[in-house]
Amino acid sequence: MTNSLGEQAGWLFLLAIPVACMAWTVTHEEVFREPREYFEKRSLNAKNIFERKFFYLFTCEYCFSHYVTIILLWIAHFQLLLDGWRGYLIAGFSLVWIANFYMSVFCLLRTDLKKEKTEVKNLEKETDAWTVF
Repeated sequence: MTNSLGEQAGWLFLLAIPVACMAWTVTHEEVFREPREYFEKRSLNAKNIFERKFFYLFTCEYCFSHYVTIILLWIAHFQLLLDGWRGYLIAGFSLVWIANFYMSVFCLLRTDLKKEKTEVKNLEKETDAWTVF
């Protein structure tokens, strides 16, 4: 292993960003709404348990982040603390954890922004109602 612990930590926190971005986009954003709705129906209505679980993977950001992480580890060859399969295993679970932390923070920020926008719209409506009189 040639990277220092600091370099590995930097890679860990940086690689978690695309994992979080891809997992969030597929499982929450409008651009994937139609496929996600189809997957949700299939995950609830499929007769086979393996089929239900397969389709569920595309609706849960935590579950989907594991698969995005596997692909990213394969592309980046990122290992954490140890060489070989043990380094990939540690890196994989660490990336998933950090990515899900990022997604949780993003969700909180996004919820807060939506709440503020709603409050502003309600205040504008109240102000418009008072200015009519």
